[in-house]
Amino acid sequence: MRTKLIVIFILLFSTTSYAQQSGTWAKWQWLIGEWHGEGTGKPGQGTGTFSFKPDLDAKILMRKSHSEYPATAGKPAIIHDDLMIVYPDYSGVPSKAIYFDNEGHTINYSIAYADNTIIMTSEKIPDVPTFRLTYTLLESETVNTKFEMSRDGTTFMTYVEGKSKKNK
Repeated sequence: MRTKLIVIFILLFSTTSYAQQSGTWAKWQWLIGEWHGEGTGKPGQGTGTFSFKPDLDAKILMRKSHSEYPATAGKPAIIHDDLMIVYPDYSGVPSKAIYFDNEGHTINYSIAYADNTIIMTSEKIPDVPTFRLTYTLLESETVNTKFEMSRDGTTFMTYVEGKSKKNK
């Protein structure tokens, strides 16, 4: 009897774990892949690429991004590279992300979902701007990316925004 209970417990536990992981990235499916685009914002018109790819046996989602902004009057050209890791919480829902870039920034995000939109908002920390990164699916192969900043955590202003096309 005791052996049967242990076997049943193991089967239930393994089935529950699998069920949580199998649908983990369903809301991200349209964003997984390689993208290229052009955008506007400070310090000016830019071009770039980004990708979202599952890693560590699909336990996390990694985004790598590369952007180039040409020199403008009084400002040199800028190259921006970053890495973001999206990960699920204890229930298996991707609800957190951590971001690093070549300028030395680290941002911890909480994730929210709306129709065809993924919204990442940074933690509110006193005397530090709040950041919001939003991906919106416009068409099957086109996404709008908007990066915003806020001093008070409620009123956001767009810093960089652009449309990207999925690479074939």
